[in-house]
Amino acid sequence: MGRAIGPDGRMDSRRSVAWLALQTALKARIMSLVEDQIIALVPAFNERRAIVPVVALTAAQMPVVVVDDGSTDGTGQAAAEAGAHILRHPTNHGKGAALRTGFQWALDNDVRAVITLDADGQHNPTDIPAFVQAHEQTGAHLVIGRRDHRRMPFPRTFTNPFGSWLLSLAVGEPIYDNQSGFRLYHRKLLEAIDQATVGFEFEVEVIGTALRNDFIFAWVDIETIYGTETTSYFHPLLDSLRFLRTVWRARRWRRPTRSGANA
Repeated sequence: MGRAIGPDGRMDSRRSVAWLALQTALKARIMSLVEDQIIALVPAFNERRAIVPVVALTAAQMPVVVVDDGSTDGTGQAAAEAGAHILRHPTNHGKGAALRTGFQWALDNDVRAVITLDADGQHNPTDIPAFVQAHEQTGAHLVIGRRDHRRMPFPRTFTNPFGSWLLSLAVGEPIYDNQSGFRLYHRKLLEAIDQATVGFEFEVEVIGTALRNDFIFAWVDIETIYGTETTSYFHPLLDSLRFLRTVWRARRWRRPTRSGANA
């Protein structure tokens, strides 16, 4: 359970009772809605300013769970006040670990599917209905938001499509946007995910899990938004090397059959 955090990152004892009461009420409300339903999951680290509109716009459509990954700026408190249920890591463990925590919560609470989006405003919550529609129309286990690479800033306008091309070549089918974190995960895919990976490559590894299990993919076009993030936690050299290592392993990810062709 999270605790009330002041702007300076310290515990504010005067707000702790209100914080606990708010979280208890939100948990009761969300638990009454989540069973066999779709929820939104937002991993967050020090995104106090950006997360409020993300949660508010998303909560108008479905229950929202925010994994506060060791924030020190009151991100969890702000998200709770905007309408989210909070899962909190005492220290920062990375986006992959935050997603794992949220996925496990979803499995424990019989959620049918999870939509993930970033806390920094790079994903527009008004695109969420497209994911739900694609899932319901195709039965897809993984729906990925496809961005317009031409609208990305340099050098991503080159590196992102190149990375997707490399991965597509390795797995033998089109992977249009391997780095997009705006996704819908069906429960069956969550149950199959290897819980060992925790870094930025986690979302690429999930694609491998879906391919190895011959799960159905779908793609939806989403708005391409940049310039909203306050701090980038991407490490160009280290994360690029990890990605290349992942692509090398991806040759083993090809589908066992062609029965699960992409939607």
